[in-house]
Order: sequence, then C-alpha cells, then structure tokens
Amino acid sequence: MLYIMRRTQLYLETDLWETLRIRSRESGTTISELVRTAVRERYLKGSAQRREAMRALVGLRRDRPEFAHPTYLRRLRQGSRLARLSAR
Repeated sequence: MLYIMRRTQLYLETDLWETLRIRSRESGTTISELVRTAVRERYLKGSAQRREAMRALVGLRRDRPEFAHPTYLRRLRQGSRLARLSAR
C-alpha cells in the first residue's frame, strides 16, 4: 500500500512533548506515529465506521433475483422522482 504523507510542524508544550517522548520509548515507536494515531482516533473514527458500514451494506441483496431483473430497474427509473425534485 502506498502512503503519501505531508510534513507538518507542531509546537507542543514541554510537558506534552515529554509525555510523548516517554510513550514513544515505552512503545518502541516514534512521536510522529503517536501523533498520527491520536489524530486518526479523534478525527477519523466516525468516517472509518461509516466506511465499514457501507462495505457491509454493498451487495446485501445480491442474492435476491427480483432486484437484479431489468424490469425491476426500469420500474424504479420510471418513477416520478425526477418530477418531484424539479418541482422544488
């Protein structure tokens, strides 16, 4: 997997930096990785859950033959949805 990263600079208080330094030594990882992990958990958690939900939903009804039949699709497309949307 290819990761494209951007470099950024953070200004941290001394106590926060010391805490990250100690944690990085304890865990055998870098301060950068600790920061990336914290940001992912804080700001990407919801999007990751939504992505997993969508993956679980995709193909959910693929085994139902009526959904794959062309007449079913045509009937859906002949609805009045477009007219309802354009009336707004």
